[in-house]
Amino acid sequence: MRMASRKSARRLRPGRWVLCFAAGVVAFTAVLVLPLRWLPPLTSSFMIITWATAEDGAGRLRHQWTGRRDISRRVPQAVLAAEDQKFFDHHGFDFESIRRAVEHNQRSRRTRGASTISQQVAKNLFLWPGRSWLRKGLEAWFTLWLELALPKARILELYVNVAQFGPTVFGVEAASRLYFGKSAARLNRNEAALLAAVLPNPVRLRVTNPSTYVRRRQAWIMGQSARLERAGLPSAADWPQR
Repeated sequence: MRMASRKSARRLRPGRWVLCFAAGVVAFTAVLVLPLRWLPPLTSSFMIITWATAEDGAGRLRHQWTGRRDISRRVPQAVLAAEDQKFFDHHGFDFESIRRAVEHNQRSRRTRGASTISQQVAKNLFLWPGRSWLRKGLEAWFTLWLELALPKARILELYVNVAQFGPTVFGVEAASRLYFGKSAARLNRNEAALLAAVLPNPVRLRVTNPSTYVRRRQAWIMGQSARLERAGLPSAADWPQR
């Protein structure tokens, strides 16, 4: 009987290890994500990577956290128009956009992404650049947690504070002060759209001396922003009407 019980215990050990590992992953994720509901992140993985790889590191890195009460409503309107117009309708993933992106990428050499704002927050805060399946899996995991633990307005607030607007510029406050010499609270529709226009590739696309492509994208974003405003997004309850 004792021999049988020992063999049974050995068979159970791998299962226990799996359960312990899974519990550890959940606990670690909760520690990372849940405080974001109330506290600003100290930094992000993309900021750390930029700091580590920039020629003069921290001396060039610009970032300043600003709460949404001190950010013009033109900013969320612009980033929603540019990056994720279905943000308030999905639960972290826009499956229709994913389907269209897959079909496009099968036909074209130029790849198209379909990441939502929630996915971009997950990537910018916790992960690294790249297109590996491992990173995409971790991105999906953190996206689910963000959507479950945080209100939509908070995810949007995180996004505009950690998004990259230049090679070493992170967050709309730092970008506004560097490029326009004013606080994010005073940005107008034109300026917010110009910032949003560089989001697809803030290292190559420039706010200063913008290319023809950036100017065309800015004009399109302004039109879409006006449409979203008429639709009431973001609502007064979610974002102060500054």
